[in-house]
Amino acid sequence: MAETLDGRRVLVIGGAKFLGEAVARAAADRGARVVIGARDDDRAARLAAELPDATSVHLDLTDEEGIRAAAEKLGAVDHIVITASAHHNVPVAELERDGIAGAFEAKVVGPMLVAKHFAASMPETGSILLFSGSAAWNPAPGLTVMGVSNGAVSFLASHLAKELAPLRVNAISPGVTDSGTWDGLDAASRGAMYEQAAESSLAGRVGAPQDVADAAIWLLTAPYVSGETVHVDGGARHA
Repeated sequence: MAETLDGRRVLVIGGAKFLGEAVARAAADRGARVVIGARDDDRAARLAAELPDATSVHLDLTDEEGIRAAAEKLGAVDHIVITASAHHNVPVAELERDGIAGAFEAKVVGPMLVAKHFAASMPETGSILLFSGSAAWNPAPGLTVMGVSNGAVSFLASHLAKELAPLRVNAISPGVTDSGTWDGLDAASRGAMYEQAAESSLAGRVGAPQDVADAAIWLLTAPYVSGETVHVDGGARHA
């Protein structure tokens, strides 16, 4: 039987923008008491003010002391969603150590530290939801760091699920999604990328934030699913 989010406390790390914001809004729509965790305090507070019974907390995945302080401040939470990322999309010949480290801090090291400081106070019915990405299963030049760090997320979900059981841990692997992540590209480049992604998808389109948010809500409320990576990519892995 599916769980409910009504009255549950859901911490969304990276929840002030992009897919994190979509998940935060979807959780609030289902009655959750959402906490927006982000480095941008002002943006997090603005979003929290738009949602019923929501709050915000400063949380930087590169700062273990800050993670510990956030855990002490918040106390028990029912679910944690981590959508944060740090891209370093360059050819291998142009890789920089700090860029590689930053990508893994956001996707792997930071989430491990969140588990370290939050998991012990979470209920057995709770869960942690990580975010991977389709680059892990579709290698492409210039995306090696993104692909490998996202691939590591899938292994992290299964290992944490084993160690933290019965607390559930899962991951979502979104395909190319029009969430605002790519708005820094000029319109022509973004349009060309979306067109190529749509052609490479069995669904024939790029993802919408709601596609990913719906999957996230399902995983938060599916009590018999743990250690899994759910692909929300329009079938791009099979195209």
